[in-house]
Amino acid sequence: MSALARLLAGGRPHAKSAFSEPAGLTRLPAASDTHVTIRGLSKGFGGVPLYRGLDLDIPRGKIISVFGPNGCGKSTLINMIAGLLPVDGGEILFDGKNLRDTTIGYVFQNYREALLPWLTARRNIEYPLLRQGMRAEQVKARVDGLIDAFDVRFDLSRHPYEFSGGQQQLVSIMRALAPRPEVLFLDEPFSALDYEMTLFIRDKLQEVHQHDRTTTLIVSHDLEDAVFLADRILLLTRRPTRVAAALDFELPRPRGPESIADVRFIDVKSKALEIFRRELAVE
Repeated sequence: MSALARLLAGGRPHAKSAFSEPAGLTRLPAASDTHVTIRGLSKGFGGVPLYRGLDLDIPRGKIISVFGPNGCGKSTLINMIAGLLPVDGGEILFDGKNLRDTTIGYVFQNYREALLPWLTARRNIEYPLLRQGMRAEQVKARVDGLIDAFDVRFDLSRHPYEFSGGQQQLVSIMRALAPRPEVLFLDEPFSALDYEMTLFIRDKLQEVHQHDRTTTLIVSHDLEDAVFLADRILLLTRRPTRVAAALDFELPRPRGPESIADVRFIDVKSKALEIFRRELAVE
């Protein structure tokens, strides 16, 4: 079974090949509030290094966004952490556990293709729960709870291809959250949505996060999106990629459209833009 199939089946991709630790690697201790610990992460393509000895701590229960220049490996980074892409070297641990012992949820950038077209929307959401062997009444209760949480007003007995892009994305998010993941990954969750649906999903993700406190990583190519939901913004460099800066953003939630006019939002976005421009200027 592929890593993708395992992820959809229950949130635990098999990642045996992803954690080969290079000889001589010196591990740095993780911070006390760390959920995901990354040490010595290396990855290259065609002999060209992308990541080389990356160390990174992802704090527990926070929303972390990843932003950087095109081609710097934002999606590659979360795909390696999620076990969808093997690494060349290094170690990734979740509370000291390997990925195979961790439940994750993943919302793909191309969510239309990630949904199973032969299943109804509801069955797509139920799929990881059924594969885990959950009893029918428990599955129903969990999915009904998600329907209430996301205020779903469209017919989930229809198939994904019958829905708008925003509705498909909502189904993808609900499926990722169904098994109560310890870590949630979202790859460009707003890139194909209109503004109205973006505002709606932003609101609902905040509500769910306030309740569940799931550690969340979001990749974004839009700086406003990267800052808006985040507790911390990781700004990446050009290749070979490293973290140029990690900016904390402590604006209280819920954050609405008016938050972009808040002086704290403007300040963090301005700092992020300054760092981004600096990295673009590096040859």
